[in-house]
Amino acid sequence: MSTIRDIRFIELSAPLAEGRAYGMAKSLTTARQTTLVVIDTQDGAVGVGEAWGMPAVNQAYLPLLKGYLLGVDVADVELVFARILARHYHFGLQNSMMGCISGIDIAAKDALGKELGVPLCRLIGGRGASSVPVYASGGYLTEHPERDFAPQIEAIAASGHPSVKIKIGLGPASDLARVEQARRILGPDVDLMVDINTNYTLDLAKASLAALAPHRISWVEEPLSPQDITGYELLQRCSPVPVATGEALYTVFDFQRLFERRAVDVVQPDLTLCGGFWQARRIADMAELHHVRLSPHVWGSGIGLAAAVHFVASRPPSPQAQNPPWPTLVEYDVGENPLREGLLKNPLLARNGLVEVPSGPGLGIEIDWDVVARYAAK
Repeated sequence: MSTIRDIRFIELSAPLAEGRAYGMAKSLTTARQTTLVVIDTQDGAVGVGEAWGMPAVNQAYLPLLKGYLLGVDVADVELVFARILARHYHFGLQNSMMGCISGIDIAAKDALGKELGVPLCRLIGGRGASSVPVYASGGYLTEHPERDFAPQIEAIAASGHPSVKIKIGLGPASDLARVEQARRILGPDVDLMVDINTNYTLDLAKASLAALAPHRISWVEEPLSPQDITGYELLQRCSPVPVATGEALYTVFDFQRLFERRAVDVVQPDLTLCGGFWQARRIADMAELHHVRLSPHVWGSGIGLAAAVHFVASRPPSPQAQNPPWPTLVEYDVGENPLREGLLKNPLLARNGLVEVPSGPGLGIEIDWDVVARYAAK
């Protein structure tokens, strides 16, 4: 294999037009941004990845990480990551350093797949499917939530998504109104999930879910603070709705606390944050050991989406064999985001609730470098 010649971080930001901010119960975003990670190998392969978090903060970690990784074989990066964490544990694991490691891991495995001429999923388990199921993540809160909600749901319904997630979290009464409206538009057969984005305490989460349960909610996402493990345990025991969380957790050690106390029904690691494929594989293995469902979180660029698609394609259904009653879904953000489709020359598009697993080497995607230049920080 080839060694790493250089690692670059490219800060990307795509501002939204005035009045177009959208997001969750806690806040709205006025721009979609991410960090594009590029690895150049001595043999000329170029691997790409994505790192979660504020791009300027990620950039500050690059000199430290490059010092460990330059000259390392792309197949050996996980050994180096372990050394970095062992030496710099005082920096913490729940921070941007782990996001940077995540992006580097994705890029290294993209480069390795290109050098070997195989799809990335075959490096981490196999190509178990030619396409993976996704759910449409939309119904965002906006500056005018009452006005903007129905048009979002109508657009999702017109696209034919069989599974949909919407944002709630402004209070039990608001939650019920949004779910009732979404259910009317989507119809009775669409799987409907809700996302509170950690805006509730345990009592509010209980009140909301009691009201929403008759509307056949497939899961409630992040009802509580990510670190409220006791709260999740108590909620999971009494909730009429399956409980999902994990997008804000880092490494298998964070998830271990959820598994040990059986505090969750669905885990949602984000490959651009949790530690890349390196940690996500461990998280998925532990989910299998505890018979907990998996559904990767994705809210970034087309690179993160491609990584999640390869990741799910590499996992066998568990504990099922050929007839899983509930598929492993990848999040498919439908909010306004030029970095999702625009960044790729061959964007990954959902059709009939499925996204095709790229068959080319590595991630199987091609970056549009003109688009990168347009959104790169000046």
